[in-house]
Amino acid sequence: MPPLSSAAHNPALTLPTVPTAWQDLRLWDLWDWPLVALERPLDRVLTRATAALARRQVRAIAGWERVLPVHDPFILVANHGSRREALYLPAALMLARGGRPVHFLADWNFRLIPGVGYLYDGSGAITVARKEARPRWLNRFRSRYVAQTPPMEQARQRLTAGGSVAIFPEGTVNRDPRHLQRGRFGAARLSLETGVPVLPVGIRFHPPHGCEPYRASTAPMSVHIGSPLRPPAPATGQVGIAAVRAWHAELMSAIADLSGKSWPPPGATEAPSAPSKATERQAVGAGGPTC
Repeated sequence: MPPLSSAAHNPALTLPTVPTAWQDLRLWDLWDWPLVALERPLDRVLTRATAALARRQVRAIAGWERVLPVHDPFILVANHGSRREALYLPAALMLARGGRPVHFLADWNFRLIPGVGYLYDGSGAITVARKEARPRWLNRFRSRYVAQTPPMEQARQRLTAGGSVAIFPEGTVNRDPRHLQRGRFGAARLSLETGVPVLPVGIRFHPPHGCEPYRASTAPMSVHIGSPLRPPAPATGQVGIAAVRAWHAELMSAIADLSGKSWPPPGATEAPSAPSKATERQAVGAGGPTC
């Protein structure tokens, strides 16, 4: 991964405020938008080009002033209804933040796509190399993306340095139009351990009237950024499984409200019985990749 621009982490750098709503931006506004935290011309071109694609499919972004660098650090958590938001959401955030990235936990498969891998490098995405690729022969390249430092430890380091990270806690694309998945606990644990607030985000899809529910994830979308949620301080100074589960439930409920879905999913409960040690380690582990 190439080093990030020094401007991207300079607290004295004056980044632009958001002068207008996303839905009011015109195409030439995107190309004139100052990206002062990006030093390489190609990075600026790719960010603007991706934001232009996003502008065609993302109808509105409500509350995007909440992602400005003045609010760093935060942990952004969002539902994951299609693969498109794994590309459009980072680009829109970089635009709003003048080129300063939010570091997404990104599935390694995305880095195989020409142009996307370069964009992820420029945004400082954190690669998660846990999943198998499709088609399977692509797995021969996975070892190239396995870092010595685990993804969640990298996220913790970014937060400690004053940056922000983003996680899709469902851990996979969920095309159910009504229910969120149970979700992984990585974001909740990371928030409790670092004391960093969580910024819940709901992505809603707007299929044409009469469109089949399973095709909703291909429809235009809107992004709803909620108010930050501040984690409770652990009573004992240590983060236990009960605290992680409770905080995870609060985060997923907030995402559900913003996305117009329900949580927990049918057949699941918000507070399962106490797990075994092996199950606990699995449940509160690395959290989910973007896709």
